Amino acid sequence: MEFTKELDARGLKCPLPILRCKKGLAELEPGQVLKVLATDPGSVKDFQAFCKQTGHEMLALQEPDEGMQDKVFTFHIRKRIS
Repeated sequence: MEFTKELDARGLKCPLPILRCKKGLAELEPGQVLKVLATDPGSVKDFQAFCKQTGHEMLALQEPDEGMQDKVFTFHIRKRIS
């Protein structure tokens, strides 16, 4: 999936991935896409709630495969248009 900017939040615990995402989205134009990499399993629910509350659109969520050592969650979030 295409994205405008990538944000690496791996190794960060709540609420830091969300705070970094908020800052990253502030740097984008409406409609542009931010790709976020996170390792905190709680980030899935956090990002879903964040998008619902702020009006940004989660375009995709890729969860890690069960056997993978590095459990990285990948989010693609489109900045809301006004």
